[in-house]
Amino acid sequence: MELTHQLNTHLKRLRLSGILDTLELRNQQAIQDKLSYVEFLNRLIQDEVERRTQKQLQLRLRRAAFHSDRTLEAFDFGFNPTINRQQVLDLATCAYIQRHRNTLICGPTGVGKSHLAQALGHEACRRGHDVLFVSAHKMLAHLNAGRADGTYDRRLQTYLRPALLIIDDFGLKPMRPPAPEDMFDVILERYERGSILITSNRAPSEWPEIFQDPLIASAALDRLVDNAQIMIITGASYRARDRHFLAAHKE
Repeated sequence: MELTHQLNTHLKRLRLSGILDTLELRNQQAIQDKLSYVEFLNRLIQDEVERRTQKQLQLRLRRAAFHSDRTLEAFDFGFNPTINRQQVLDLATCAYIQRHRNTLICGPTGVGKSHLAQALGHEACRRGHDVLFVSAHKMLAHLNAGRADGTYDRRLQTYLRPALLIIDDFGLKPMRPPAPEDMFDVILERYERGSILITSNRAPSEWPEIFQDPLIASAALDRLVDNAQIMIITGASYRARDRHFLAAHKE
């Protein structure tokens, strides 16, 4: 009893108290399987590593601020054959994040752009990358508010820190000054330093007019599109499918 108490105290002091969760189980396994001391210790350490890995993942997912628990495992590739599954799986390796490249996902409303973006962000979190998911309108409003209270630079850092910044619904709402300049700041500061994943219901060819300033648009898009992966999705709407399904089951 005294030994157990001492062990508990020492593990807590070393910040290894998570080992206590499986200590008794591993001790019984060691006795039954006649494990060596090293094998017993290795299992305990593996448990602790797994606990910390899961804790760090949950922290990254919480900081990412996803709107839902969308994952690639839950995505229905069969419904919309225009989606390039192999390209999606290639993006899921997160090689583009390691190379500080961007990804643009475009298509009409309801074809799965936001689901894919969040699923790819979720996969990036699993692979140890920090991610932030935010709508374009919310990000630009947040930055603009920083001009009024002198916190612009600090707020800008919010969108520069993560390895992957996911900007959802770009171009859905008009960008009025100083939004184009703020969008340019984000793109410029992240260029070749961190990845941006953008979803938009407007084709890249329409993006210059969103900025409402030819010079800013040219400078921003030149950096944004440079070596970027572009995915154009067409076809039926997942949301329309779900509405039809619900309507059919109400009858």
